[in-house]
Amino acid sequence: MSLSPTFLRGAKTRLTRHDLGRFSGESLHDRLGGAVCEAGCLPRKEFFESWELARRARRLFRGGRVVDLAGGHGLLAHVMLLLDDSSPSALVVDTALPSSTHTLHETLVKAWPRLDGRVVFSDEPIESVVLCEQDVVVSSHACGALTDVVLDRAAAARARVAVLPCCHAIATCDTGPLSGWLDQSLAIDAMRAVRLQARGYRVWTQTIPGSITPKNRLLLGQPT
Repeated sequence: MSLSPTFLRGAKTRLTRHDLGRFSGESLHDRLGGAVCEAGCLPRKEFFESWELARRARRLFRGGRVVDLAGGHGLLAHVMLLLDDSSPSALVVDTALPSSTHTLHETLVKAWPRLDGRVVFSDEPIESVVLCEQDVVVSSHACGALTDVVLDRAAAARARVAVLPCCHAIATCDTGPLSGWLDQSLAIDAMRAVRLQARGYRVWTQTIPGSITPKNRLLLGQPT
């Protein structure tokens, strides 16, 4: 991969064919970046967030159906399958699926035919999704309290979970007794980790590079 110092990974501009030269290697990362450039519909920030979240989640969680809640274009679900082919399928759930979702999906299937028929999209509410303990539930930047809904749904099913929270809703999210010491958004995420542990989970707290997003705290959990 060749990224110039002026190429901002956290930019919201789309990756297009003009960026293909930045992904000229043979690694999965570069091949995936090239496919996203060919699709021409995904913000570069979303590409790098999905990659960083997926590879950290796959270091801990192998196999299982992937369930990408508030999944948008669904890139995260596709990357999870590419990083671990033992997962049989993925479900991408978003009540407002982008119009270009299927453009990206078809481009990725063309590049990796083994993805064909393994990714399903649904616009049903997250609360209606049926989860099971074999699932790996992921969500990248589910806004505000939606991250708490994702964590609650995963914990209720005893599923493994990985979330990258954003847009912390100070008025509605729980800071616990920590807001006197911690930044309020950090207090919210700390309480999320504590609550997940209290529900019988082993918890990991990590970060992705801040150059991609300042909302870079990654919370992962697995039932004990």
